[in-house]
Amino acid sequence: MEIRFIPRKYQETIFKSTANKNTLVVLPTGLGKTNCAIMLAIHRLKLFPNSKVLICAPTRPLCQQHVNSFTNLTDIPKDNIALYTGMIKKEKRKTLWQDSKVIVATPQTIKSDLQDGAISLHDVSLLCIDEAHRSKMRYASTYIASIYMQQSKNPRILALTASPGGTKEKINQICDNLFISDVEIRTYQDKDVLPYVQERKISWRKVELPESYKKIKNLLKIMLKELLSRLESYGIQKKNLSKKEILELQRRFHLELKAGKKAYFNAISLIASILKISHALELIETQGVEQLKSYLTRLEKETSKAVLTIKNFPSYAELKKLVQETSCEHPKMLELLELINQNKTSRIIVFANFRETVDRIYNFLKLNNIKVVKLIGQKKGLKQKEQISVIKDFASGKYNVLICTSIGEEGLDIAEANLAIFYEPVASEIRTIQRAGRVARSMPGRIIFLITKRTRDEAYYWSAKRKELTMKRTLKEFKNKNQSKDLHDFIK
Repeated sequence: MEIRFIPRKYQETIFKSTANKNTLVVLPTGLGKTNCAIMLAIHRLKLFPNSKVLICAPTRPLCQQHVNSFTNLTDIPKDNIALYTGMIKKEKRKTLWQDSKVIVATPQTIKSDLQDGAISLHDVSLLCIDEAHRSKMRYASTYIASIYMQQSKNPRILALTASPGGTKEKINQICDNLFISDVEIRTYQDKDVLPYVQERKISWRKVELPESYKKIKNLLKIMLKELLSRLESYGIQKKNLSKKEILELQRRFHLELKAGKKAYFNAISLIASILKISHALELIETQGVEQLKSYLTRLEKETSKAVLTIKNFPSYAELKKLVQETSCEHPKMLELLELINQNKTSRIIVFANFRETVDRIYNFLKLNNIKVVKLIGQKKGLKQKEQISVIKDFASGKYNVLICTSIGEEGLDIAEANLAIFYEPVASEIRTIQRAGRVARSMPGRIIFLITKRTRDEAYYWSAKRKELTMKRTLKEFKNKNQSKDLHDFIK
């Protein structure tokens, strides 16, 4: 068994670590994480000729990509490489498991078959976990890793991700859950990576909220301030809470309620009101008034105490009136159109957080004669075959603009773009890195952030930037410390 590609120098260096220890490999999208897995897989199959390799990836399309990679980049017979998902009947899966050397599977399917006793990991000499940042406590891959370390007679784990998370705690959790004892990280700035990196330019387009939007924003801020002040009766003195802090309070209040403190029922309702107003603020600041209209219409149909609290605000009627009277598009929409018209020969991916915003962008661009198509998740309305058809049309040039939700960030083989536009920044460093990885793989590319001044757009951008820098620094520290001591001695 041999590989059919020439490894890059940094891939050879990474291989040496992965061959000897359970390793977390952190590589930016487009720098060949899959090739690292293939090199180690061939090594393990040669070392243990009667063994199997198990690759776990979170989605069926991503699993299919791994099958294609092993088929095209190794000389392993095609019949010995199996796609193993819940779409295949259980009896056929059992035969596939017995007859295959390389099994590519969704973690949920492997977990289910392990729990049923249909398969054993005894003869698996390599477990590769792709998109390892998903390996939190309740995710299927953590269960599989635990059983694997118990059952396998020759265990080796390889974890792959573009970003494990921005804090030591998140990285520690992944390392613990996947029994990792070494880290290999590369960034676009590393000397051994630089020869393979395409130029990537990052810029911003900043816009100002129109006066009508500012009036709506100010009313919502007044309501939010009043709701936050009511938390003082529960010992919360801080006036400006982040969404993360609010969600943490919600969790704490639920625990108090479970402990029998019935007064916290009102506190939980208050937190729900705060979250709803906070979401309304996010919509007017970063998305548009039409999205806010739709949201308020949905709220009007609710009868919960949290919604009644909002409706009882003296300014709520004024808020509804202002929202109904406002019809202008968010200035980011016009900025987006201008950018696309300036780059008509480019292949462009537009990322947006909300499905409704994706629809509005799609309709707006179509009205302006842009060759645009949208990619959304299966739960939102596109079946897998339809998703693949959209991606093919974008790759062929039938459309030059692809608008997508988070589905475009990972798990689908989307053609490389010249330009990625973030309709709004995201606070997650993982999602930011994955979005950015859609450009500058084999050709130079650009990334443009649309940012509304003095809104959470700015806060989210800098939050993700800070987390990414922290992640890189922490992983470098892990690697350096591990040269003289075990990784877990350092991170615990």
